[in-house]
Amino acid sequence: MCICCGRSTPSTPFGVRCLNARQAHGRGKVHELCTIRARIAEPAPVGRAGGLTPDLPALPRSELTSRVTSSQRRILIVAILSSFVAFLDGSIINVALPAISRELGGGLALQQWVVDGYLLSLGALILVAGSLSDTFGRVRVLRVGLILFGLTSLACGFAPTGVFLVVARLLQGVAAALLVPSSLALITANFTGVPQGKAIGIWTGWTGVAGIAGPLLGGLLVDSYSWRLVFFINVIPIALTLVLLRRVAEPSRPADGARVDVIGAVLAVVGLGGPVFALIEQGRFGWGSPVVFLPLTIGLVAFAAFIWWEARAPHPMMPLGLFRVRNFAVGNLATVGIYAALNLGFFLFALYLQEVGGFSATLAGLAGIPATVMMLLFATLFGTLAGKYGPRLFMTVGPFVAGSGFLLLLTAVPPVDFWLHVLPGIVLVGLGLSITVAPLTSAVLGSIHPGQAGIGSAINNAVARVAGLVAIAMTGTIVGSALDVAGYQRAMVVVAALMFAGGIISWLGIRTVVARPDVAAPALGEAV
Repeated sequence: MCICCGRSTPSTPFGVRCLNARQAHGRGKVHELCTIRARIAEPAPVGRAGGLTPDLPALPRSELTSRVTSSQRRILIVAILSSFVAFLDGSIINVALPAISRELGGGLALQQWVVDGYLLSLGALILVAGSLSDTFGRVRVLRVGLILFGLTSLACGFAPTGVFLVVARLLQGVAAALLVPSSLALITANFTGVPQGKAIGIWTGWTGVAGIAGPLLGGLLVDSYSWRLVFFINVIPIALTLVLLRRVAEPSRPADGARVDVIGAVLAVVGLGGPVFALIEQGRFGWGSPVVFLPLTIGLVAFAAFIWWEARAPHPMMPLGLFRVRNFAVGNLATVGIYAALNLGFFLFALYLQEVGGFSATLAGLAGIPATVMMLLFATLFGTLAGKYGPRLFMTVGPFVAGSGFLLLLTAVPPVDFWLHVLPGIVLVGLGLSITVAPLTSAVLGSIHPGQAGIGSAINNAVARVAGLVAIAMTGTIVGSALDVAGYQRAMVVVAALMFAGGIISWLGIRTVVARPDVAAPALGEAV
């Protein structure tokens, strides 16, 4: 989750953040929060062509010495806990999948649905979540999201069948779509100046803790007790957050002019759900079955209708005009390849280590942590370099390094030796992602006007989640009905190819543009 724009990453064991906010958004187009952090870091930065920030005025002394009140501290805790459970749930689930399928049956198809059910509703509705927050109030939407997330977590934990669990996960994704945007909006509405930058930095740090702790905690719970505790554990922070939220007032009245794109949201759910259902279930029914081709056809028609509607809607959830900006369009296309690879690779990696490699859930959770550590160590460095030299080179080299890491994981055949077969590849994947992610954010958000950064970030986030959703749905097509060594190796080749495709797209399409003076923000969706 980017500390300045709120862009979150897919639910993987190594959630990454744009740690170098000032440099990473480059091209002389800094967000308000980037500006705040830049003022803290450097009293007099100099604007330069090719990606660095413009001159920034010094902050008033009163702002530098402002203190956080007890009310603000309570709001920050609420925001951290609210988003923490969503990030924790996203990072904890993969290591629990083998235990879930052992108890509930369903095999690989159920494992796909448990992950994709959550991503489907989250990816389809995250664009409209901001409008809901503006329309009905941030605290109210956050409270509804917390209650729904708690109830659906209990439903997941008590699930008697696989179908029940998948339905609960779909509803849990709806709740998650309400949590993260509302929690970040709560911070920005109650903090200003330097305290705002610090608050968002603290909030981001705790989301990183969730990304690291999730796989390890999930493995310990699965091995020591039951996979059901992976969901029950959400109730504790949610209950505490709801108690604290009772003392938080609505920071501002809902925006009178806000509109919720209900038609767009419905078309997005159907347009994504139909193809995903077909991709997962074709292994059981075959492509010629009406159970498969009818949902596929309906979904494709609905997705086409979604594009048509978004081009004409008075208040679209996804302003298509932004895609007329070259770097924004190309950056999102590269995002498809990179995050499809990311989600598919780590989904199968966690399953393979347990089901074929013989790892415990705890060890499988630990196996992904080196990638997280690499990104925590190097993300800021490569964000800085991308700010100086532009994002193109890094968006090309990074995916090739990460793809090479996934190819190294081809050597992980039983008996699997972590130090020899797993660690080198995972470290290389983490290094590649460290090189890639901050420059990718820079290319996408730095290409549009700062006034459009919010919707631009939401679109890129949704693209990343949908890419992962479709990639995981294709697992059965790639590996077959059951995961084995041959299927795993085919999948790693596909993952590497997707990464390489993201790098090639970046090299061919991304351009470093000379910084220009800011102008008035155009209407949302207009080309810049």
